[in-house]
Amino acid sequence: MSKPVAAIVGRPNVGKSSLFNMLAGERIAIVKDEPGITRDRIYADVDWEGRKFTIIDTGGIEPDSKDVILSQMREQAEIAIETADVIIFMTDVQMGMSDADSKVADILRRSQKPVVLAVNKVDSFQKFEADIYEFYNLGLGDPFPISATQRQGVGDLLSEVVKLLPEKGEGEEEDDRPRIAIVGRPNVGKSSIINRYLGKDRLIVSDIAGTTRDAIDTVVKHDGKEYVFVDTAGLRRKSRIKEELEAYMIVRTVTAVEKADVVVVVIDATEGVAEQDAKIAGIAHERGKGVIIAVNKWDAVEKDDKTIYKTSRDVQQTLSFMPYAEILFISAKTGQRMDKLFTSIDTVIENQSLRIQTGVLNEILSEAVAMQQPPSDKGRRLRLFYMTQVDIKPPTFVLFVNSAKLMHYSYTRYIENKIREAFGFSGTPVRFIIKERKES
Repeated sequence: MSKPVAAIVGRPNVGKSSLFNMLAGERIAIVKDEPGITRDRIYADVDWEGRKFTIIDTGGIEPDSKDVILSQMREQAEIAIETADVIIFMTDVQMGMSDADSKVADILRRSQKPVVLAVNKVDSFQKFEADIYEFYNLGLGDPFPISATQRQGVGDLLSEVVKLLPEKGEGEEEDDRPRIAIVGRPNVGKSSIINRYLGKDRLIVSDIAGTTRDAIDTVVKHDGKEYVFVDTAGLRRKSRIKEELEAYMIVRTVTAVEKADVVVVVIDATEGVAEQDAKIAGIAHERGKGVIIAVNKWDAVEKDDKTIYKTSRDVQQTLSFMPYAEILFISAKTGQRMDKLFTSIDTVIENQSLRIQTGVLNEILSEAVAMQQPPSDKGRRLRLFYMTQVDIKPPTFVLFVNSAKLMHYSYTRYIENKIREAFGFSGTPVRFIIKERKES
């Protein structure tokens, strides 16, 4: 089930990142040293009053002039309107209400999306009380005075955000059709894949990288079953970002991944796998989504008997943090292996929802421990007592041990491999929660 999304929008230096970092806390460093995982984190999970949602920092404005600031704020606002369930509009009490604030407030008001107005840097309510009231002129309701750095007033702000989030069961959560996000760098053929299934050029396809600027939902029927495909704007390397608009594309990608069941990471066979592909795939991996790697434009590659092996090896090396992902070699242009993609999607969805009985899991655990002795340290050996599955999408297991410190990453991976040998779980990450239990 996807989580709602709240996006932070505002002028430069009003404290958007300060609020985001405070809310993200230590959760911003979800993945430690796994290669290929994005470090450019602009999204994090928040749990407030029992509601879980994803918060996105639109950030990224580099002001050169007032005109540039305003145009970039408009882009921010439009992306937030398009992707978010609730918008947090950040202003600065010490800088006061600006013309840019007023114009962006007009856009937000007309969007009819829920907006929470945050007035930041209010270190003392008594001192800034009169200045706070000025922001009522934006016509966005009651301003919430906060200090992100001092953590004042943020609780009230979050309570208002939670109040405006869609109720559980509303909107997309009622739709049981598989939701597939098509992600990748610009010009790898994401739109061409969907157009091949539709049999018509509904999405703009061009040789100019970055043609698709918006995320578009498309319903595709295959063998009597409906799938909802989302074509997202591609991510570019930072060195190639010339327009701020392209920096915001990652917001759309994160949102599409968050609300997808399966993520198809499209790689250009003629260019090979790149670091940016790993960054995109890393977003899906971190969010626990099912993943398929589609190597597109395979018809344009000169081949010999070793081409598939070499390309597969390159993809597996660059995406070494997700060895579970199936690799498909396709051509949206010729239709080569395009039907196979639906078979893989169905398999991944089934594996994401697979539940294993506790008794069977513990038989596998006992065999694994017998085959490879658990690690020890200073005379104390790791003992694994019990394992049970507690969740799906992704499959999540709790492992009870005598010492969490002794449960090395490598041994956890060994247990995971034994479970995968028995049940496959192709296309889906598997999560482990390590809990200590006293020895009897």
